[in-house]
Amino acid sequence: MSKISKVTHWIDGALYQSASDRFGDVHESATGEKCAEVVMATTEDVDVAVKSAHAAFPAWSRTPVLRRARVMFRLKELIERDKDEIAALITKEHGKVLHDAAGSVQRGLEVVEFACGIPHLIRGDYSNQVGSGVDTYSMRQALGVCVGITPFNFPAMVPLWMFPLAIACGNTFILKASEKDPSCSLKWAELLKEAGLPDGVFNVIQGDKVAVNALLNDERVAAVSFVGSTPVAQHVYSTAAANGKRVQALGGAKNHLVIMPDADMEQASDALLGAAYGSAGERCMAISAAVTVGDAAEPLLAKLLPKIAKLKVGPGTNNDNDMGPLITAEHRDKVRSYIDLGEQEGAKLLVDGRSHDIVTSPGYFLGPTLFDHVTSDMRVYREEIFGPVLTLTRTKTFDEAVQLINDHEFGNGTAIFTRDGDSAREFAAEIQVGMVGVNVPIPVPLAFHSFGGWKRSIFGDMAIYGMEGVRFYTRLKTVTSRWPTGIRAGADFSMPVM
Repeated sequence: MSKISKVTHWIDGALYQSASDRFGDVHESATGEKCAEVVMATTEDVDVAVKSAHAAFPAWSRTPVLRRARVMFRLKELIERDKDEIAALITKEHGKVLHDAAGSVQRGLEVVEFACGIPHLIRGDYSNQVGSGVDTYSMRQALGVCVGITPFNFPAMVPLWMFPLAIACGNTFILKASEKDPSCSLKWAELLKEAGLPDGVFNVIQGDKVAVNALLNDERVAAVSFVGSTPVAQHVYSTAAANGKRVQALGGAKNHLVIMPDADMEQASDALLGAAYGSAGERCMAISAAVTVGDAAEPLLAKLLPKIAKLKVGPGTNNDNDMGPLITAEHRDKVRSYIDLGEQEGAKLLVDGRSHDIVTSPGYFLGPTLFDHVTSDMRVYREEIFGPVLTLTRTKTFDEAVQLINDHEFGNGTAIFTRDGDSAREFAAEIQVGMVGVNVPIPVPLAFHSFGGWKRSIFGDMAIYGMEGVRFYTRLKTVTSRWPTGIRAGADFSMPVM
């Protein structure tokens, strides 16, 4: 049996021992064994963390921007040094295959690299002589205490989408990571301390909705960034916004991949395979809905089905595997229930993940699943399943496929596979989705652009990281100044009069 570790808070530069009597179990999802206990914060714990961050803000916000950038440069070096250890930690608690875990660390590291350029990113504008003797200039200033609430599926990458930019902009930050795989949060705290970050600038609170609601309602918190499911995103947004906070809350998704008849079916099937079943489908940018146009379905399936049959499912510690387990037994059972539902709704089950050999082994495994002839009124099409379940919907025309996607409540990511430039260009222009791929199945923008969907995939006006992140974690101040010429007039020895 694995050694049981205790995962607690990090406040004011050190591990914090809570008086809480509530704990959550953390499991190795590949074996089902309990590997850790995580403390669930009390409102008093949250108050201590916010007080620490609030006290650290004035000095940190006045720290020269070059010094803040140097902390980011050092953090970058430390993540590169420890990237294998971080990937192993993700695989242990989340279950994703090591190469996938390492890739997520790299994508997070790219945001740290972007934050290293904060002296350039945060600079303002200056206009000389906008009027007679009048100049105008702008600056971007830090907000205060910022909070990040992050999901279980990317315990390294998503926090790195938030705190490097927030801290580089001069804010202090409190991370509330998922209680299902919490250990990465303490790794970030240790590395930031080693990088030279002053105590109190970065704090970690472990816990559940008690901690979340305490943070959302604390008047000292200035901004909240959230990534997770749509119902929780909506709660976070409405609660925090009602309390006067700046909020970016990224919610759920149902990402479509459109396959045109002229597409390279070998390329399209490979793209679908990785985008639907990579990380066991536990990605907000996973492709969970394939949409064929015209007669594309049969040639696509001819390529796709043999590839699904060859997928290797097993523990994430084996890099030869393509797909690991799901995060918990409860989540695995929820995904299984959607497969049951799809059959009941009349979809044609071509590949049944419930009957995969791996499901009889220890751990929270489920094999890849594929439904055909799925219609837009089925729940397996409408709802986010967040597991290795791919649906196939057949449409007759390009316009029908576009309308299908635009009618969906989610608008996170989408893609089209085609050889035709006109189709691709029209798709990119007309589709009501925030992130679009053309012959790219998972169009996650690089760190110097920004990540965010449309419709019920995001609440709040600003996307995450990139320049949108810089704007989110700062507020604009514009100064118009005029200096009276009398200052240079010299001494005046007469009686002053108005």
